[in-house]
Amino acid sequence: MAFENILVRATNWVGDAVMSLPALRALREKFPRAEIAILAKPWVADLYRREPFCNRLIPYSAGTFGEKFHAARALRRERFDTAILFQNAFEAAALACLAGIPERIGYARDGRGFLLTRAVQTPQKGPHERFYYLELLRRAGILDQIPENDAIRLEGAGEAREAGRERFRKLGLGEMVIGVSPGAAFGSAKRWPADRFAEAANQVAGELGAAVAIFGSKDERALCAGVAAAIRGPVKNFAGETSLSEFIDLAAGCRVYLTNDSGAMHIASALGVPTIAVFGATDPIATGPTGPLARVVREPVECSPCLKRECPIDHRCMTRVEPARVARAAIELVK
Repeated sequence: MAFENILVRATNWVGDAVMSLPALRALREKFPRAEIAILAKPWVADLYRREPFCNRLIPYSAGTFGEKFHAARALRRERFDTAILFQNAFEAAALACLAGIPERIGYARDGRGFLLTRAVQTPQKGPHERFYYLELLRRAGILDQIPENDAIRLEGAGEAREAGRERFRKLGLGEMVIGVSPGAAFGSAKRWPADRFAEAANQVAGELGAAVAIFGSKDERALCAGVAAAIRGPVKNFAGETSLSEFIDLAAGCRVYLTNDSGAMHIASALGVPTIAVFGATDPIATGPTGPLARVVREPVECSPCLKRECPIDHRCMTRVEPARVARAAIELVK
């Protein structure tokens, strides 16, 4: 097996994309001379821009059937010999098939098995989601075994850190900044109360003499504004103001990051930023941040993890987590 021109269909969610990084690094190590192109939605693509496994990014935003047909025709001209589909959708396999890519590898799910040349059986739930992508490569025969070096990391962290710190300095936030992400796209069940984020950030900022930077999507602008209003020192609300590339730089420039289980959490942790993640409805073993500078704070109540979008009762998994506990974890991690 000697692939030379590989197309990887990236996942559509930032958190999943981060957790696929070890598999992409393993793919590069297996095929050091191959051309690896990443086909990704625009809101995910910048994650890969500085990564050494990526030779080329191909943004993918096709919505209508006509647009998808034209995208497939453009991919056909690239003469890829292999498509590796980290995205599980039927569409991903259909696009690779229409593009005439002779080797099409992915999990046999969503009714797409007949479109794949290597339809891999979906594994049982593993210890952490990163193994889902590594296991695809192993079961397809690309890897002999899961590599020992399976850490989730962004190789471009150093360059991002310098860019982020420079922007903070220009904004007058100084050298010490605490990042806060009070939102979570999946649903409110994953969200620690906003006032508690503000109190924890105030405690950490007071201890470290730091400013606070708050991040979120444009839909979370009001949520983040509420947190910003409760911060007692220098603060900047970046919600809705940053591209993914800009967010990566700014997150890398933070001294410590306070967050829910979210895409921001995965990015901060992968950048090597000390990260404190509050978990409740979701499973930290499966989707938690990894590495020596990541900590999970949670209250082990009987109904957690429930994996629900909205809490049907009293949200006890989150309301029982006190700000002082999160602040203490953050201060212990950076001091």
